[in-house]
Amino acid sequence: MASITILPEQIPVMPLPGALLFPHALLPLYIFEPRYCEMLEHALNYHRMFSVALIKPQHAQWRSPEDFFHIAGVGLIRACVGRGDGTSNLILQGLERVRFTAFEQATPFPIATIDTLESDSVSSVETEALAAKVLELYSKFKGAGRQLPAKVDRYLSDLGDPEMLADLVASTFINDALRRQRVLEELSVNQRLRLVIQYLREESGTAAA
Repeated sequence: MASITILPEQIPVMPLPGALLFPHALLPLYIFEPRYCEMLEHALNYHRMFSVALIKPQHAQWRSPEDFFHIAGVGLIRACVGRGDGTSNLILQGLERVRFTAFEQATPFPIATIDTLESDSVSSVETEALAAKVLELYSKFKGAGRQLPAKVDRYLSDLGDPEMLADLVASTFINDALRRQRVLEELSVNQRLRLVIQYLREESGTAAA
C-alpha cells in the first residue's frame, strides 16, 4: 500500500520488551515511566507520532540504541487521556515501517532519524492464494473465539488488501515477539504472507497443508 502519511524526519522512540507496532494496527499503551511521560509530551507538542521498538531478547532493559531493533513501526496518537498522577493511557495507530538511521539523542528517551520502508506489494495470483490461506487460518482463530474488530474483519474477508491482512493477523495472532519482528522487517508482501502462514501453523500446531 502506498504511503499517504508524511512522516517527520525524526521521531521519538519507545523501546519495549515484547511489543511491536504494525501499520494499521492499534496499540493501547499505559505511559507511567518519567522518561516516557516526557517522550509523550514531546510527541504531543510536535507531530503526535512516536515509534515503538522491540528490545532485543537478551536485554531485560535497554541502555543504548544497540539494545533494541532499528526496524520498527511509527504510530499516530489517536487518543490520549492524562491522569492526575502524571500517567496517561493512549491509543497508538500504526502508520509505517521505518528504519532508524541515526540518533539525535539517546536519553532520557531516544529520538531517531528515520527512513520509511516501502513494501514490495506487486499483486499476483500467488499473492491472492497466500492471502486466501491466511484467511483460512484466521477463520480457525475466529472459530475459537479470537477475532479482529468487526469492521476490520469485514474488510479483510473481501481480500481487499493482502498487505494489511498480513500485518494485522501477524500483529494480533502471532505470539512470539521475534517472529513478529521478522514479519515486520520483511518488505516482500508475498514472503510476509508466507511467514504469517508458517508461524500461525507452528504456533497453533496446525499441520502443513
